[in-house]
Amino acid sequence: MTDGGQGFDSEYADLGATTQNAMDIAETSMDIVRQFVPDETLADRIRQKSVHSMGDIEFQHLLRFTGADDRGDDDDAPVRAGARAVLDEAAVITDITMVKAGVTGRGHTCDVSKAIGHGTELAAETGMTRTAAAMLELDREDAFEGAIVTIGNAPTAALALADCIEQGTRPAVVVANPVGFVKAEESRERIREVSEACGVPAITHVGRRGGSGLAAALTNELIHVAKDHRAGELEADLVFDVDGHALEGGGAEE
Repeated sequence: MTDGGQGFDSEYADLGATTQNAMDIAETSMDIVRQFVPDETLADRIRQKSVHSMGDIEFQHLLRFTGADDRGDDDDAPVRAGARAVLDEAAVITDITMVKAGVTGRGHTCDVSKAIGHGTELAAETGMTRTAAAMLELDREDAFEGAIVTIGNAPTAALALADCIEQGTRPAVVVANPVGFVKAEESRERIREVSEACGVPAITHVGRRGGSGLAAALTNELIHVAKDHRAGELEADLVFDVDGHALEGGGAEE
């Protein structure tokens, strides 16, 4: 396919690649990944991107998909929810600057912003972390309703978001991959708990690893799925409804 007037035809493997050489590298890398990771479901695309991002074939087994959408609670549900949100031009809100910087500006028209920088007075008054205070401040403004919320660095941001969800906040999807030795695993487990209890789709992982690069990469893959859906390039059995209707021409012939 031709990439947005860039002047070359190739399988669109990476939204960040903008030159022929970069595209060739991205395609070769993803071809290698697909030798080790299935390529049958929307969730498999997230697994592939996690392996690509982390450089670790085994990381695919650490991902967890929770919550549900109108088609059920299968592993594809958070991916469908995230792609729908992209197609609906929902806000993308990250915990810190590094994650925001990693979210592609191509293939979508969503507003991408960061939480850090909000809630400074609350942090100063209470002594809580700046990211936790930022999440609480944004929640008071209903910023997370229907949004894609991506957390790649701060466990306390994930814990604060989980509390907000438990109290009624409903993001479209949560991508939570905070990294570290203190509260990181616990924060992701907490996201999974409220995801299941409240029906909010979420993509997390287990273990100590993770980080901003992973969270941004998984968010970019949600954007990529939305782009493929818009272009009618998803396999027929993977096409999902948007606002109750599948897109015209949706679904590539097998």
